[in-house]
This record gives sequence, C-alpha cells and structure tokens, in this order.
Amino acid sequence: MDNKQLGILTLGDAINLARANGVDLVEIAATATPPVCRLVDFGKFRYEQAKKDKESKKHQHANKVKEIQLSPKIDPHDLATKLSHAVDFLCEEMKVKLVLKFRGREMAHTEFGFQLIDKFLKEIAPFGHPDSQHRLVGRAINVMLSPLPRNKRAKNPRETAEEAEARVARAEAAAASPKSDQSPSEPAQNGATHPAAQPVESTNAATANPA
Repeated sequence: MDNKQLGILTLGDAINLARANGVDLVEIAATATPPVCRLVDFGKFRYEQAKKDKESKKHQHANKVKEIQLSPKIDPHDLATKLSHAVDFLCEEMKVKLVLKFRGREMAHTEFGFQLIDKFLKEIAPFGHPDSQHRLVGRAINVMLSPLPRNKRAKNPRETAEEAEARVARAEAAAASPKSDQSPSEPAQNGATHPAAQPVESTNAATANPA
C-alpha cells in the first residue's frame, strides 16, 4: 500500500481500509471528482505539512531583497534609522542591497562615500555580511548583504522580550510534533473523513504500518 494508488473506493470501504491499517482517511483534493484522499497518520501529516510551510516561507524571505539608499551627506540620525531597518531585514532572513548615490560634485570626493559604506558595514557585521567587495558602479556604490546564520547572528536590539519569547515559542512549537486535539472539522483518528457521501479516490496511500 506504500505510495500506491488504490483506485476509486466507496466512502465506507475507504473508512474501513483506514481503520484496518490504524491510520486516518484525509481528504487532500475536495474539488476533484471524485474527491482525492490519502491514508495517513493525521498528526504526522499535519506536522510534515507545517514543516513544509515553514521552509517555504523561509525560502521566500531569503529570496526577498530590500534596498537601502544612502547619500554621502546623510544626517547621523537618518543613518541610524537606515541601519536599524537593515538590521530588521537581516533578522527576518532577507537580503539587503545597500546603495550610496553621488550627485553632482559629490563625484569629486567618492572617498567619503566609501568611508560611509565601511562604517555601515562595520555596524551591521553582527547581523549580516557583504556578498562581495563594495565598488563604484556609475554614480553609486553598491553592495549586497546576506544575513548571518541564525546561530551566529546577534539578537535584534529592537526586539522586545515579549517578541523574543513569542518567536522562541513559535520555533519550539514547529520543532515539536504533538498530535493536537482535533476539531469537528478535522478528520478524526481511526478513519473519519470529509462528510461527502460520494466515491473516494485514495491516492499515494501511506504505509500500511505507520510509525
């Protein structure tokens, strides 16, 4: 039965098959005709689905690039604000594109821009690192920053204790795999299904002896 299609079954036969193997009948394609179900351990199914969703979101953030623009004469307060935003983005697993643009006669003293970029990179070092050496392209200095691994990255100083606790709690909940109590709308253990009383197609069935 492992990963095998069982064909079209009546609702009663599908329920009995799930009960016989000590697993659940979970509807995964309600709009299909007939509906498509799987024979799985529902608690394990939910845990694996949550892991996939979390991993998907992580990759989505990693693919996001936030741009931060500077100028050679930026006010110190504005620079601190830009730095805080960069820290926030990196702590959310996003890349940061740092761009310092020169205007007019500022091109005569590009060294000031490089000094400012060097200062910014030094401040951001506990949270992220440049992908390559920053360089002048046209009238701007560009550098891409990537977040440090979570276990090597400093804590976001703008994160409150409550936010930190909530983040840790979410991570622990995702890492654990408890079988949560099921609501009436969820398939129950030992073979409950979606209430549709039409033939059910069971595809990609789980192993007959689930862990």
